Amino acid sequence: MRNDSRLSRMLHVLLHMAQQQGPMTSETIGEMLRTNPVVVRRTMAGLRKAGYVRSEKGHGGGWLIACDLETVSLLDIHRAVGGPRLFAIGNEASTSPCVVEKVVNEAVEDALQRAEALLIERLGGVSVAELAKRFQAQCAGAS
Repeated sequence: MRNDSRLSRMLHVLLHMAQQQGPMTSETIGEMLRTNPVVVRRTMAGLRKAGYVRSEKGHGGGWLIACDLETVSLLDIHRAVGGPRLFAIGNEASTSPCVVEKVVNEAVEDALQRAEALLIERLGGVSVAELAKRFQAQCAGAS
């Protein structure tokens, strides 16, 4: 999974988990995300290491939320699933001898740094619990 899809996929999983009374297996999550349970376990490991989820082994086991989602931001989840870069675009050759390329790279880099700072601020300002509340409200409105 790409870093950006990991964030949205894990937020998807966490919102479903927040609605569950019991654990969700890697197999169930894998079916939901249309991916292999092994990929689910690898990705969930970052959330477990950060203390956001825990796993229970054995019959009836699976993944459970292990924290207060009010205290966890979207940025926290991004970082927990191994997302060091927010953008997959950028300069390919930072040390080009071409003056034109240097000027273009500086302009692009500045724009990316500003965009990344804004995105970090926005992701850090939204809790997973807020998303869960929006999800519940939309489900209630659809009934």
